[in-house]
Amino acid sequence: MEINEDIFSKIIFITGGTKSGKSEFAEYIAKKIKNITYIALSETRTNDKNWQEKILVHRKRRPKEWGLVETNDLISALHNEKGHLLIDSIGGFIMENINRNDEEWHKKLNYLLEILKKRSKTTLIVGEQVGWSLVSEYEIGNKYIERLGDLQKRITKISKENWLTLNGRAIKLDNISFEIPS
Repeated sequence: MEINEDIFSKIIFITGGTKSGKSEFAEYIAKKIKNITYIALSETRTNDKNWQEKILVHRKRRPKEWGLVETNDLISALHNEKGHLLIDSIGGFIMENINRNDEEWHKKLNYLLEILKKRSKTTLIVGEQVGWSLVSEYEIGNKYIERLGDLQKRITKISKENWLTLNGRAIKLDNISFEIPS
């Protein structure tokens, strides 16, 4: 697979379920790009041992020459980082804004999409698929699922490439699908 770094405003979106290989595939693509910064988008959760182990696995896989930004604030990171980026994962943006009302959320969402569209460097975005199984019994869980689904559908529309990872395999969705008319 070739990556053309000269394409203006190149967004590559990689989505998949838990343990599907989405982060590894994004890192595989990122290794072909020089001077990339990894944006680890999540809370630290220092008291969560399982989360800390997961973060450690991700850290060990990343090449030492990559830049690293660990943050909850994706908007600020996008304003500060002008080079090639790997954002893992977009669900952190939802969590950071989960308590906003619908009007505030849509403003934030639209602002993020405008920033992403204006970027002139490759932007790899990893997103998790969560709406394929049980419906949450909690309002906040359903709000997360619905907002993530909407955000990811909108990212897909502005992306040059869209990939689905499933069971350690990557499927280029652009080659086997068409956009559902809205």
